[in-house]
Amino acid sequence: MERRAAAGGGAVAEVIEDWARERPELDTAPLEVLARLHRSFLRYSTRLTASIERHGLSVAGFDVLTALRRSGQPYRLTAGQLADSGLVSSAGVTLRIDRLEKDGLIVRERDAADRRVVYSRLTDEGLARVDEVFAEHLDNERRMLGGMSPAECRQLARLLGKLEHSILAADEDLSD
Repeated sequence: MERRAAAGGGAVAEVIEDWARERPELDTAPLEVLARLHRSFLRYSTRLTASIERHGLSVAGFDVLTALRRSGQPYRLTAGQLADSGLVSSAGVTLRIDRLEKDGLIVRERDAADRRVVYSRLTDEGLARVDEVFAEHLDNERRMLGGMSPAECRQLARLLGKLEHSILAADEDLSD
Protein backbone atom coordinates (compact mmCIF):
# COMPACT_ATOMS: atom_id res chain seq x y z
CA MET A 1 0.00 0.00 0.00
CA GLU A 2 2.80 2.46 0.81
CA ARG A 3 4.23 1.89 -2.65
CA ARG A 4 1.00 3.02 -4.34
CA ALA A 5 0.69 6.13 -2.14
CA ALA A 6 4.30 7.05 -2.80
CA ALA A 7 3.81 6.59 -6.55
CA GLY A 8 2.02 9.93 -6.69
CA GLY A 9 -1.63 9.31 -5.94
CA GLY A 10 -1.41 9.90 -2.22
CA ALA A 11 -3.28 8.21 0.58
CA VAL A 12 -6.72 9.46 -0.49
CA ALA A 13 -6.21 8.18 -4.04
CA GLU A 14 -5.22 4.86 -2.54
CA VAL A 15 -8.41 4.72 -0.45
CA ILE A 16 -10.49 5.56 -3.51
CA GLU A 17 -8.76 2.86 -5.55
CA ASP A 18 -9.41 0.33 -2.78
CA TRP A 19 -13.12 1.20 -2.67
CA ALA A 20 -13.33 1.07 -6.47
CA ARG A 21 -11.97 -2.46 -6.30
CA GLU A 22 -14.11 -3.56 -3.35
CA ARG A 23 -17.36 -1.70 -4.10
CA PRO A 24 -17.21 -0.49 -7.72
CA GLU A 25 -20.90 0.46 -7.67
CA LEU A 26 -20.31 3.24 -5.11
CA ASP A 27 -19.56 6.81 -6.17
CA THR A 28 -16.57 7.78 -4.03
CA ALA A 29 -16.27 11.29 -5.50
CA PRO A 30 -17.03 12.98 -2.13
CA LEU A 31 -13.80 11.47 -0.78
CA GLU A 32 -11.80 13.51 -3.30
CA VAL A 33 -12.76 16.63 -1.33
CA LEU A 34 -13.81 15.62 2.16
CA ALA A 35 -11.15 12.98 2.87
CA ARG A 36 -8.47 15.44 1.79
CA LEU A 37 -10.07 18.16 3.88
CA HIS A 38 -10.16 15.84 6.88
CA ARG A 39 -6.51 14.77 6.46
CA SER A 40 -5.47 18.42 6.06
CA PHE A 41 -7.41 19.39 9.16
CA LEU A 42 -5.75 16.66 11.24
CA ARG A 43 -2.30 17.85 10.20
CA TYR A 44 -3.28 21.49 10.79
CA SER A 45 -4.72 20.66 14.21
CA THR A 46 -1.54 18.84 15.25
CA ARG A 47 0.63 21.81 14.27
CA LEU A 48 -1.74 24.32 15.89
CA THR A 49 -1.86 22.39 19.16
CA ALA A 50 1.91 21.96 19.34
CA SER A 51 2.53 25.65 18.65
CA ILE A 52 0.06 26.84 21.29
CA GLU A 53 1.09 24.29 23.93
CA ARG A 54 4.71 25.50 23.66
CA HIS A 55 3.41 28.68 25.31
CA GLY A 56 1.77 26.80 28.18
CA LEU A 57 -1.73 27.21 26.76
CA SER A 58 -4.40 24.82 25.58
CA VAL A 59 -6.17 25.44 22.29
CA ALA A 60 -9.37 26.00 24.30
CA GLY A 61 -7.64 28.61 26.49
CA PHE A 62 -6.16 30.25 23.40
CA ASP A 63 -9.71 30.50 21.98
CA VAL A 64 -10.82 32.39 25.09
CA LEU A 65 -7.81 34.71 25.02
CA THR A 66 -8.26 35.52 21.33
CA ALA A 67 -12.00 36.17 21.80
CA LEU A 68 -11.19 38.60 24.61
CA ARG A 69 -8.46 40.27 22.54
CA ARG A 70 -10.73 40.64 19.50
CA SER A 71 -13.41 42.27 21.64
CA GLY A 72 -11.27 45.42 21.94
CA GLN A 73 -10.56 47.48 25.03
CA PRO A 74 -11.21 46.83 27.85
CA TYR A 75 -10.79 43.22 26.58
CA ARG A 76 -13.61 41.78 28.63
CA LEU A 77 -16.63 39.58 27.97
CA THR A 78 -19.11 37.55 30.00
CA ALA A 79 -19.04 33.75 29.87
CA GLY A 80 -22.20 33.89 27.75
CA GLN A 81 -20.58 36.29 25.29
CA LEU A 82 -17.53 34.03 25.10
CA ALA A 83 -19.78 31.03 24.41
CA ASP A 84 -21.58 33.01 21.69
CA SER A 85 -18.25 33.87 20.07
CA GLY A 86 -18.04 30.34 18.74
CA LEU A 87 -16.70 28.51 21.74
CA VAL A 88 -18.54 25.82 23.65
CA SER A 89 -21.17 26.02 26.36
CA SER A 90 -21.02 28.58 29.16
CA ALA A 91 -20.06 25.74 31.51
CA GLY A 92 -17.15 24.77 29.24
CA VAL A 93 -16.07 28.39 29.03
CA THR A 94 -16.14 28.63 32.84
CA LEU A 95 -13.63 25.78 33.12
CA ARG A 96 -11.33 27.53 30.67
CA ILE A 97 -11.70 30.82 32.52
CA ASP A 98 -10.81 29.13 35.81
CA ARG A 99 -7.53 27.86 34.35
CA LEU A 100 -6.64 31.18 32.69
CA GLU A 101 -7.40 33.06 35.90
CA LYS A 102 -5.20 30.66 37.88
CA ASP A 103 -2.41 31.33 35.35
CA GLY A 104 -2.80 35.10 35.81
CA LEU A 105 -3.89 35.72 32.21
CA ILE A 106 -7.40 36.95 33.02
CA VAL A 107 -9.29 38.32 36.00
CA ARG A 108 -12.98 38.20 36.79
CA GLU A 109 -14.74 41.50 37.44
CA ARG A 110 -18.29 42.22 38.54
CA ASP A 111 -20.29 44.80 36.60
CA ALA A 112 -20.58 48.03 38.61
CA ALA A 113 -24.25 48.51 37.65
CA ASP A 114 -25.37 44.88 38.01
CA ARG A 115 -23.34 42.77 40.45
CA ARG A 116 -24.85 39.60 38.96
CA VAL A 117 -22.90 40.16 35.73
CA VAL A 118 -19.33 38.84 35.78
CA TYR A 119 -16.79 39.72 33.13
CA SER A 120 -13.54 37.98 32.27
CA ARG A 121 -10.88 40.54 31.38
CA LEU A 122 -7.38 40.09 30.01
CA THR A 123 -4.62 41.04 32.42
CA ASP A 124 -1.58 42.88 31.08
CA GLU A 125 0.22 39.53 31.08
CA GLY A 126 -2.70 37.91 29.24
CA LEU A 127 -2.72 40.68 26.63
CA ALA A 128 1.02 40.32 26.04
CA ARG A 129 0.74 36.52 25.85
CA VAL A 130 -2.16 36.46 23.39
CA ASP A 131 -0.49 39.06 21.17
CA GLU A 132 2.73 37.02 21.08
CA VAL A 133 1.06 33.65 20.52
CA PHE A 134 -1.39 34.95 17.91
CA ALA A 135 1.39 36.55 15.86
CA GLU A 136 3.27 33.22 15.96
CA HIS A 137 0.03 31.40 15.07
CA LEU A 138 -0.40 33.53 11.93
CA ASP A 139 3.23 32.92 10.93
CA ASN A 140 2.64 29.19 11.37
CA GLU A 141 -0.49 29.35 9.20
CA ARG A 142 1.39 31.35 6.53
CA ARG A 143 4.05 28.62 6.42
CA MET A 144 1.35 25.95 6.04
CA LEU A 145 -0.12 27.86 3.09
CA GLY A 146 3.31 28.54 1.58
CA GLY A 147 2.82 26.07 -1.25
CA MET A 148 -0.15 28.04 -2.56
CA SER A 149 -0.27 31.40 -4.32
CA PRO A 150 -2.30 34.28 -2.85
CA ALA A 151 -4.85 33.80 -5.65
CA GLU A 152 -5.14 30.09 -4.83
CA CYS A 153 -5.62 30.91 -1.15
CA ARG A 154 -8.42 33.36 -2.00
CA GLN A 155 -10.04 30.81 -4.31
CA LEU A 156 -9.80 28.07 -1.68
CA ALA A 157 -11.23 30.37 0.99
CA ARG A 158 -14.18 31.14 -1.28
CA LEU A 159 -14.73 27.45 -2.04
CA LEU A 160 -14.48 26.49 1.62
CA GLY A 161 -17.11 29.13 2.39
CA LYS A 162 -19.37 27.48 -0.18
CA LEU A 163 -18.60 24.07 1.34
CA GLU A 164 -19.53 25.32 4.79
CA HIS A 165 -22.87 26.64 3.47
CA SER A 166 -23.46 23.34 1.68
CA ILE A 167 -22.83 21.36 4.86
CA LEU A 168 -25.13 23.65 6.86
CA ALA A 169 -27.84 23.26 4.21
CA ALA A 170 -27.46 19.47 4.37
CA ASP A 171 -27.93 19.65 8.15
CA GLU A 172 -31.12 21.69 7.65
CA ASP A 173 -32.39 19.12 5.16
CA LEU A 174 -31.93 16.38 7.77
CA SER A 175 -33.89 18.32 10.39
CA ASP A 176 -36.92 18.79 8.10
